Amino acid sequence: MAPGKIQTPIALDAMGGDNAPDSVIRGAEMALIRHPGIKFLIFGNEPQILPMLKSRPALKAASEIVHTSHIIGSEDKPSIAVRRGRSSSMWLAIESVKEGRACAVVSAGNTGALMAISKLVLRTLPGVSRPAIAALFPTLRGECVMLDLGANVESDAQDLYRFAIMGDAFARAVLGLSRPRIGLLNVGSEELKGRTEVKEAAMLLKDSRLSLNFHGFIEGNDIAAGTVDVVVTDGFSGNIALKTAEGAARLIRTYLRDAFNSSPVAKVGGALAMGALKNVKDKLDDRKRNGAMFLGLAGIAVKSHGGADAYSFCNAVSVAVELVAHHINTRIMDEIGHIPAAKTSIKPETTEEGI
Repeated sequence: MAPGKIQTPIALDAMGGDNAPDSVIRGAEMALIRHPGIKFLIFGNEPQILPMLKSRPALKAASEIVHTSHIIGSEDKPSIAVRRGRSSSMWLAIESVKEGRACAVVSAGNTGALMAISKLVLRTLPGVSRPAIAALFPTLRGECVMLDLGANVESDAQDLYRFAIMGDAFARAVLGLSRPRIGLLNVGSEELKGRTEVKEAAMLLKDSRLSLNFHGFIEGNDIAAGTVDVVVTDGFSGNIALKTAEGAARLIRTYLRDAFNSSPVAKVGGALAMGALKNVKDKLDDRKRNGAMFLGLAGIAVKSHGGADAYSFCNAVSVAVELVAHHINTRIMDEIGHIPAAKTSIKPETTEEGI
């Protein structure tokens, strides 16, 4: 989708991530080419960043550096980051969103610290008790949105209901879908299966007065099949599903590489199949889907993968651009404001539930 012009700069945590600030600056340069007219508020060590901008005149003209000497490391615990990180590039970048100097923040830094500081500084939207991490996931039909991917180990029915609303808004903004199909991840598609919280959430979605396109329960294999456009689950299950899929993709790439290097004949076959192999590699490239949003916060915060290269970081910036241009938080608040009062909980089943 082609977003409208964004007037307010995007804040970048230039010191977050394994390859910072190089990948951040080069990624910002690529994003500027992709989205002409955007501007950046870059937080980080100015002596390191300025020479990189001087060699990139267009990016320099579109950027302002805010010097910070403190960096939150990848090994820092969230509690330590909150207590000692107020002068860090991450904290000040997030704070610029709260103050209205930036429209969104993008960081490849410590995930736990980024979530903790974002919740403390930005707070949650009215009606949202817990934010959720949402990101795109490859499927046979294209892409789907999946949340929560690790912000909440446990989630009750109301949390899952709100995740569905936020995921619906995310899919409309980023994927351009007019009526995304929503599914609840479960141990089976039958109505009697699953934990109490999941069955309660299904009831809420079925009875919702909102225009949500609820498909029902889905299983793990439905994610990659593209059965739905929005996969809703708690952070514990979502994070395991994400990491399992990432590991499986790496396994497939390794198997293919080893197979085509196993003999001279196999190498010839690999050369003949190079075009098809490149197509598969491109579809499995998780850099294209880099950029997870902390949905439910009163400000847009996008998490880039810690090991992101320039291309990957550029895609995280693109996610921020799309979310800002399509007023993601306004959409979420409009929908959540119409949520009816919670209903009576379902009593837990006494029989054992199979898979």
